[in-house]
Amino acid sequence: MSNQKPSIPKGTRDFGPKVVSKRNYLISTIRATFEKFGFLPLETPTMENLSVLTGKYGDEGDQLIFKVLNSGDYVSKVKTNIATTPSQKLTPQISEKGLRYDLTVPFARYVVMNRNEISFPFRRYQMQPVWRADRPQKGRYREFMQCDADVVGTKSLICEAEIIMMMNEILQNLGIEGYQIIINSRKILSGLAAHLGHKGEEGALCVAIDKLDKIGKEGVFKELEKIGYKKFQLESLSPILELTGSNQEKIKALESTLANNDEVLKGLSEIKQILNYVESMSGNLATVEFDPALARGLSYYTGAIFEIKILDGSIGSISGGGRYDNLTGVFGLPDVSGVGFSLGIDRIYDVMEARDLFPKEVATTTQVLITNFGEEEEAFAIKQLAKLRQAGISSELYPTSAKLKKQMTYANNLNIPFVVLIGSNEVESNTLTVKNMIQGTQESITIEALISKLAK
Repeated sequence: MSNQKPSIPKGTRDFGPKVVSKRNYLISTIRATFEKFGFLPLETPTMENLSVLTGKYGDEGDQLIFKVLNSGDYVSKVKTNIATTPSQKLTPQISEKGLRYDLTVPFARYVVMNRNEISFPFRRYQMQPVWRADRPQKGRYREFMQCDADVVGTKSLICEAEIIMMMNEILQNLGIEGYQIIINSRKILSGLAAHLGHKGEEGALCVAIDKLDKIGKEGVFKELEKIGYKKFQLESLSPILELTGSNQEKIKALESTLANNDEVLKGLSEIKQILNYVESMSGNLATVEFDPALARGLSYYTGAIFEIKILDGSIGSISGGGRYDNLTGVFGLPDVSGVGFSLGIDRIYDVMEARDLFPKEVATTTQVLITNFGEEEEAFAIKQLAKLRQAGISSELYPTSAKLKKQMTYANNLNIPFVVLIGSNEVESNTLTVKNMIQGTQESITIEALISKLAK
């Protein structure tokens, strides 16, 4: 039997120690902002029942859910001929569970199942991987981490304003510049569908407009023509998709163009209120752009919707979210309004890596390496190692006696900033020779002096 070459599924990745350290830095920076704004941590299972997941993401989303085969001899329980049964009809017979597609739907399920223990409004954040059977490409993976923050149990637009505040603060704390927080409202898109003669069909309009960046206006119009939009209707949509000017100018233009459309006016009124709240909170509105062409394809949004784009065009959106008025309704708990957003850790990581924004010390966990030159030196070194660790300083002892060059190369490769050299002289004098690997300097000090120095 030949040795099989190991591999991992397409769209998944291994993360080595340096990458995980940087990801942990990202996650802890985001977590600090979430908690500063009063959000509580939550985790849900990797698998959900398919009945929970399906029908929440639109037809395209449903197709991208990874199904999990039932345990045991699942084929024996199939009631139809497998060879002639279409996969859509076969799936329910062999699979009852799926990997979670996002964190919002499992969150809605959690809220419904725990409604008697939760204090509303309930503010939660969640940082866990999700899975999508998408075609892998740059910045798009089949397994990726999401960081969500949601508030449920209130319709207050203060929550939308706080989302803008958090988005700005997180990116500022990470040192990311050149981004835009784009905001729109599903109410505007819903009113727009009615204005174009397709009342109640805003879902299809949103799915098409959501592809504007990928396929351009002509591509979007072709998709809309396929579902029954006439040329004259598309001509009146064109100037709305191409609106320019400040947020106030764009809002005024729409208020004028669609003055008789109550749904659009309601959406515009909410956008103005959100922007006013951000201003009252001394938030940064320079990064916020109102864009009536922002759609977000997910079908559960009902109010304000958000997206963060990197202006250099190097990657797609790094965050998105919005208001959903009845997501819990499908689980038997109607009229619980919520709003939230999700950060794409992998995409933010790629932006920071490309721009060299991670602090150099992030990838370093060990602060001190103690060398090993033989039995006598090792016995002395172990005692120093214990003292360093008792003082809370991350340290390690090179486990075997080896040449100095080999041990120094090891320290260099792991970016360890201090190397403690222990030879027979150090053992006799009860001192340490400490080499600063960053500055290239060297000094002879006691273990107490070293601990005092590193504690600072």
